Amino acid sequence: MKKIVVVGGGITGLSTMHYLQRLKIEKALDIELILVEANEYLGGKIHSVKEKDFIMEVGADSIVARNEGVMPLVEELHLQDELVYNATGISYIYTNNELHAIPSDTVFGIPTSEESLESSTLVSDEGKEEALKDLDLPNESFTKESSIGSFLEYFLGKELVEKQIAPVLSGVYSGKLDKLTMASTLPYLIDYKNKYGSIIKGLGANKEQFQAAANKKFISFKGGLSTLIDRMEEELRDSTIIKGVHTTNIVRNDAIYEISFTNHESIEADYVVLATPHNVAQTLLQNEDLDVDFNKLKNSSLISIYLGFDIQDDQLPAEGTGFIVSENSDVKCDACTWTSRKWQHTSTNSNLLVRMFYKNSNPAFESMKHMSEKELVQVALQDIKKSLKLSGEPKIVEVTKWNDQMPNYHLEHGVAIRSLNEKLSVELPNVILAGCSYYGVGIGACIKNGKETAEMISRRILL
Repeated sequence: MKKIVVVGGGITGLSTMHYLQRLKIEKALDIELILVEANEYLGGKIHSVKEKDFIMEVGADSIVARNEGVMPLVEELHLQDELVYNATGISYIYTNNELHAIPSDTVFGIPTSEESLESSTLVSDEGKEEALKDLDLPNESFTKESSIGSFLEYFLGKELVEKQIAPVLSGVYSGKLDKLTMASTLPYLIDYKNKYGSIIKGLGANKEQFQAAANKKFISFKGGLSTLIDRMEEELRDSTIIKGVHTTNIVRNDAIYEISFTNHESIEADYVVLATPHNVAQTLLQNEDLDVDFNKLKNSSLISIYLGFDIQDDQLPAEGTGFIVSENSDVKCDACTWTSRKWQHTSTNSNLLVRMFYKNSNPAFESMKHMSEKELVQVALQDIKKSLKLSGEPKIVEVTKWNDQMPNYHLEHGVAIRSLNEKLSVELPNVILAGCSYYGVGIGACIKNGKETAEMISRRILL
């Protein structure tokens, strides 16, 4: 019998366990499955908090429905009846101290037609004229390993990128665009440029798939995203789950790995999956050769602040679901989601629930990271007053600090991951790195990575 230990009970670790358990039955694998989690609960960054009339997510607030593996997993867990979909509406950019609607005919703020570009209130006539060079300027040097910021600015101009595209993309991918590769963000854009001769024309030719995805694009569950975690834990009742246990190190003894803990007896395993942040994995492996690549991986920080009010959310701009903030604004936040509008299940009485985001790329973050919860709430209330012209004391507050826990896919990320895996295959075969630190941000990407990890282990066992 082969023993497989998964360290880390977030969505990647749980997905790995889920698919290993299915493969154990389907392929009659002689394996023992153990999941170890340091917290007293599973889910990692997925954790729903229910208080009074509100449901708040401390991490991600939804899952991209079209991502490979998402809906099959929902169906395997028999959660279809618990699904809820996001309300669609206008997204805004807050700039020059006022809200501007992002043109509807855009993808991540990038126009899909000349008419869409012309309709923007965010860009000057000069900026729109500069963006039209994309229609004629050929791609002679950019590849998928190039910076997406440099790529977009070269063809669409600085003003359109800074005022309309960068706020949206930076909000999704947690980083400056000039530090992010095409491959790790929107690789299809360079394909469109090469095929159609224009980013705008390429998006326009493929507009239907983006419009279809925009409707019911995101999913959650009636009881919050923790519904998914709870059901996955229930489905793993035939496996061993150990919670509240801190892993300290992993040592190879020939083909066996000894895993040690602070408050549990050691476990010997044939396979070890490290579904943890990369800095945790680095500490556990204690290998100088691997440190060279581990040290190239970067994390970002984020502060999330929920505020629930005893007022109806119809006081917000009609049809809106939130805003993103451009640089040099009079508010400190990077974005604001009108949660009760976007996710009706989060507010029983349709009272206003907003979520404010503050990133470490923001100049204000350095002082904010040392603030108390009370001080942070005052900053958020000031931002709401300036941007939404709303005053009042919240009846509920939920503050979460993700310090150095948000993966940042910079230009050297892919090279570092390839090098790590090559070294692991030689020095620590059957120790497998998994999760958003390496293979994609977002719940859908983590589910896919967990499934692929399980399938890879299954193939190795059957060899």
